Amino acid sequence: MKGLFKPRSRTPVELVQHLRELILFALRNPSDVPKKKREDKVRFLSSLSMAELGKTLVEIRTILFGEGQSEPNAEACSQLTQEFFREDTIRILIVCIPKLDLGSRQIAARVITNLQKQKVQGRLVAPQYMESNLDLLDILLPGYADDEIALPYGLIARELICHQVVAKYVLESEHMRNFFEYIQIETFEISSDAQATFKELLTRHKSTVAEFLTNNFDWFFVEYNSKLLESKEYITRRQAVKLLGDMLLDRSNMVVMVRYVSSLDNMRIMMNLFREEKKSIQMEAFHVFKLFVANQSKPPEIIGVLIQNKNKLLRFLAGLTTEKEDEQFEADKSQVIREIATLDTRERAITDSDNEAES
Repeated sequence: MKGLFKPRSRTPVELVQHLRELILFALRNPSDVPKKKREDKVRFLSSLSMAELGKTLVEIRTILFGEGQSEPNAEACSQLTQEFFREDTIRILIVCIPKLDLGSRQIAARVITNLQKQKVQGRLVAPQYMESNLDLLDILLPGYADDEIALPYGLIARELICHQVVAKYVLESEHMRNFFEYIQIETFEISSDAQATFKELLTRHKSTVAEFLTNNFDWFFVEYNSKLLESKEYITRRQAVKLLGDMLLDRSNMVVMVRYVSSLDNMRIMMNLFREEKKSIQMEAFHVFKLFVANQSKPPEIIGVLIQNKNKLLRFLAGLTTEKEDEQFEADKSQVIREIATLDTRERAITDSDNEAES
């Protein structure tokens, strides 16, 4: 510990080395402290260490983000980044975050997320590092269950998911099932953060998402429908139906979309969302519902329900308007109305044609 708290100007490399020493001191096992040291002295050193750790994080943040009108120095950022990844300081900083105060937690999270974008000798080093350290997500994502660290851990997790290898790891893990619980956490800030990470996972890497949804269609949409679309919380329902629309309308998910809109149970959920008082949910539900109507291979049970509810649906759609002029919405609505209005006539024509062919 000699010189641990000695104030002097440090190079970027020395700053990271100093930070590492402080973190390791903060993470030490209490049983490793010599018995001859008095408890009050140990507490004093610990307090001093955490204060110094916070100051060091501020210095590192200044190098990465600049200060005032001054831009970050590229060479200093490169040196600092190389040292962070070389000594695996990323990992121990993540592990140490629960021990930091609120302000230092936020700074640590910003430092870690910034390092994901930094280059050393012209190339990103974070992707290669993450390939060998995917288990960091096993530390970060369960943090949603802890009010103290949920937000900084969530911020870091979202940034790491920008790496496709990380997103694939999470999508194929049990963490995906846990998100349905995290999104329902009562603390609004935490549930919203979990929703943001969930959305990032399901929209960032198109081919990886399409593969995941195809291979996990049954359990995923059972959970999605029951826990999110049919949630008691308005904001959860609204975010869920919007995300569903984004996923189904993405061309990469064409196979998934066709399968989803071939289910009568799924269409009933959208029709139930039309009953919401909030127009925002009605609008988002419409963008999914139109896919059921536009499906040229609609199952007979879906056609039957559309015909049975034709008048109600036509009245509802006629009154569904946007606050601002939206030509695309109006065109989509007109098409859906025409499709529903002519269903009964077309079905009779098809039936008559089939009967004539049989005779």
